[in-house]
Amino acid sequence: MIVLGSTSEVAQAFVEKTLQEGEKFERIYLFTSNRETTERFARHIDVKFLQQSEVIEIDLMKEIDYNKFDHVSSNVLFCAAGYLGDGTEEGLYDNRNTEKIININYSKLVPLMNFFAQKFESRRSGTIIGLSSVAGDRGRQSNFIYGSAKAAFTAYLSGLRNYLFDKKVHVLTVKPGFMATKMTEGLPLNPKLTATPKQAADCIYKAFKKQKNVAYVLPVWGIIMMIIRNIPEFIFKKLKL
Repeated sequence: MIVLGSTSEVAQAFVEKTLQEGEKFERIYLFTSNRETTERFARHIDVKFLQQSEVIEIDLMKEIDYNKFDHVSSNVLFCAAGYLGDGTEEGLYDNRNTEKIININYSKLVPLMNFFAQKFESRRSGTIIGLSSVAGDRGRQSNFIYGSAKAAFTAYLSGLRNYLFDKKVHVLTVKPGFMATKMTEGLPLNPKLTATPKQAADCIYKAFKKQKNVAYVLPVWGIIMMIIRNIPEFIFKKLKL
């Protein structure tokens, strides 16, 4: 398995879920911007599941040397790379903050995804799982920079799924709503609309095994976003969403 964004609690929960379910991997490649944290997780799965892994450091804010990844091969790619950024008024107009949100969630991430997607296509097998967001379903004033990057990533995954379908490679788009993670710590989240990493991992694993195209971690978010998408623009632009 290839894991992009392996410091993500959802990514780590999904790795554990697959191993608990008896999935076998010759090696798990853990791509990370934080080697120390990821190496702790690598030791954990080695002790608990006797699972070999390799930690690969990567920075999506810098140029990537793809030659370093030529040896990386698997039949599952799980992408949880993401950056919420500063959604305050000051943050929205901070170009450094904007660039980081766009780079990590889309512009630097997509070429990396394509690098591995081409390998899957050549092998004519495998599953690519990408964590997007409900924030990408419609631009809202509360997080429109982050939401625009996730909208682009959702469109990318949709097109990739269409392109790889007859190449026998499946692409699953996951749309978490509110998540109880370090990234959202301190935010006033409605507990009824908030999933834990374990809940997310269980949902994603089921969707993965059923080869679903799109999965909302909590089904209620599918209903919420359908309503939001269908609010007429002349009303929607007046709402404080």
